[in-house]
Amino acid sequence: MRWSRLQSLLWAGIALLLMTIVADAAAGEQANRPSEFLLLVQIALLIAVGRGLGEVMQRIGQPSVMGELLCGLLLGPSLLGWVWPEAQHAIFPPSPEQKALLDGIAQFGILLLLLLTGMETDLRLVRKVGKAAIAISVAGIVVPFGCGFALGELLPQALLPHPEARLVASLFLGTALSISSVKIVAVIVREMNFMRRNVGQIIVASAIIDDTIGWIIIAMIFSLAAHGSLEMYAVGQALLGTFAFLAISFTIGQRLVFRLIRWANDHLVSSAAVITVILLLMSVMAMITHLIGVHTVLGAFVAGVLVGQSPILTRQIDERLRGLISSLFMPVFFGLAGLSADLTVLKDPTLLMLTAVLVLIASIGKFGGAFAGGTMGGLTRRESYALASGMNARGSTEVIVATIGLSMGVLSQNLFSMIITMAILTTMAMPPMLRAALARLPLDEDEKERLEREEFEQSGFVANLERLLLAADESLNARFASHIAGLLAGWRGLPITVLHVDPKAQGPDEHGDADSLEMVVENAAKSIAEADEDSPRNIEITTRVPKETPGQAIEDEAKKGFDLLVVGMDQTLDAKGGFNRRIEDIGAGFRSPMAIVVARGPHLERPAAPGFKILVPVSGSAVSRRGAEVAIALAHLSPDPLRVVYVSTTRDKGSRRSSASISLGREEAILKDTTAAAARYDVDVRTVLRAHTAPEQAILQEIRSSKADLVVLGVDRIAGKKLDFGSVAHAVLSKSDASVLLIADGAAARKS
Repeated sequence: MRWSRLQSLLWAGIALLLMTIVADAAAGEQANRPSEFLLLVQIALLIAVGRGLGEVMQRIGQPSVMGELLCGLLLGPSLLGWVWPEAQHAIFPPSPEQKALLDGIAQFGILLLLLLTGMETDLRLVRKVGKAAIAISVAGIVVPFGCGFALGELLPQALLPHPEARLVASLFLGTALSISSVKIVAVIVREMNFMRRNVGQIIVASAIIDDTIGWIIIAMIFSLAAHGSLEMYAVGQALLGTFAFLAISFTIGQRLVFRLIRWANDHLVSSAAVITVILLLMSVMAMITHLIGVHTVLGAFVAGVLVGQSPILTRQIDERLRGLISSLFMPVFFGLAGLSADLTVLKDPTLLMLTAVLVLIASIGKFGGAFAGGTMGGLTRRESYALASGMNARGSTEVIVATIGLSMGVLSQNLFSMIITMAILTTMAMPPMLRAALARLPLDEDEKERLEREEFEQSGFVANLERLLLAADESLNARFASHIAGLLAGWRGLPITVLHVDPKAQGPDEHGDADSLEMVVENAAKSIAEADEDSPRNIEITTRVPKETPGQAIEDEAKKGFDLLVVGMDQTLDAKGGFNRRIEDIGAGFRSPMAIVVARGPHLERPAAPGFKILVPVSGSAVSRRGAEVAIALAHLSPDPLRVVYVSTTRDKGSRRSSASISLGREEAILKDTTAAAARYDVDVRTVLRAHTAPEQAILQEIRSSKADLVVLGVDRIAGKKLDFGSVAHAVLSKSDASVLLIADGAAARKS
């Protein structure tokens, strides 16, 4: 293994040498104008060396961004320029024209990094631990800000690019020392599996608030620096513009962003259409903040927050965008930041001493402020220590802040190098300190239960839904289906699209019974509001009346990424007990799981009546677990206990087993698992074991004895030309007086 690593380093050194020679030749030939070839060499080096060092950093417990920053230091004047200045100048010539090419990519990279940071900002997490996180953030910003401002006022004039604008430099230095890197904090907390722990959530939420406040302050300072002095009119204008921008963004803008993403996802057929819309949105919001007199980073950050809150930001889109930023723009930006820093200046004893003072003040100020804030927020001493350890990491955020300060002319080259040194040292010290602090924190009972529930949800069906499609006509059964869909959507905050599939209402001018269709939508909206006290009330409900046949309309909608199709139509079954032809057409065009609703008895009289008496059969199969999850989600709002009955998946065909050979361990374990899953959501459960009875008979007997009014049944599709879920589903549908909700897999299992 060691020889393999040595070989890798050797080949990297040879490649660097060859590229240096080629770049030197190219620079000699094209010294008078920018070289595209040299730009490609620079980008290739920053990506290769940066990502390689990032891999090394991760293997020794450090964030990968440290490797990308060290890459710039190694290739810049701090090492290569000191050891071999001719090669360093050949690869990264000081000419403004050549530097502008790489700098343009890096500047756009700043916006993308802020977009990514915003996307990682979980506002629900901030609201959940709001009071403690706010107290921590305020104390964690005020104390180091005061320390940084005082240090700025005492700095020698030689370190300031514009001594007459010391106030701006002091404000900027105070902000730089007070801000934390939410990305670095989140990475370390996630690596230690503490992201969902109470203290982990408080640490990340506090870093999010720190970041948000910090970027707003930096935007204000940018406006101040642009005017050169403290003009109250200009500062007031920037403040009002910022608050107006934030207010509009998180009200009208939030809904607009969601609609833009949904529109791109649903209507554009080109590849990566949603990513294109997100990048355009980021650019527009960055330009808006520039026009109101604050820095573009605020617009990019807020755009990321809004994009991250979109309920239909699919995992694939999220991963693609993160991959683009992480693999290209991060190595280039952080590498360029390292190239801009010259740590050789620290050989000056005065600068070295000032850098040590800067690191000390930054660490004491942030650690002390966060610790005091944690104590005021009600945390224990151990929790406050862990919090303060995590908040002291500057990392990528500090580098971005310092780069902005250098480009604005607020920081001198020496002061920039000192801040980069501080960012590196505090970031490298944070992981071992935070790991040691978190490892000593005990796990209380409430936190253990919550973590078990969230672990269960990671692989769950209902917890991973993103969009619901409701196919409904104007019947009472459709209203009941809308009630079911609304409860599922409201519990998870999912947008719903209601597709009107009445064949009598096809075409733009034929809308059938508009009042009845409106009632379907109202039922869904009412159920969303009732689903959970913490559920959002502004969930988007879209209604579509297609021109095509129901089957074709569903097939078109299925391309838009819906996770579950809920079907509620009149005459679900035909005269022979099979599914209506329209239901078959709908099911044939949908590849994801679907839920077929058959309302009976009281649910036809009062489709939106609250509460159910639910019976769910379980057998240990994947489809029965899916049905159990849906039943738990619906029973969450019902005062009646959830009835769970175990049924066999195979029949005893006459070969009677002796009582000694009969073991009910597996059956009891399945019931126990279902009970434990329901308990995580405070759902009361009653279990019944019917292991040696035909499944359909066991279910029908339990319906009668328990007086259940809704049976939730997870079923598999049977391959064939007709829509068929097997004999058990057929028997329950044809012989039960209770309403039935079939939870079936997608159309991929069906053969035509």
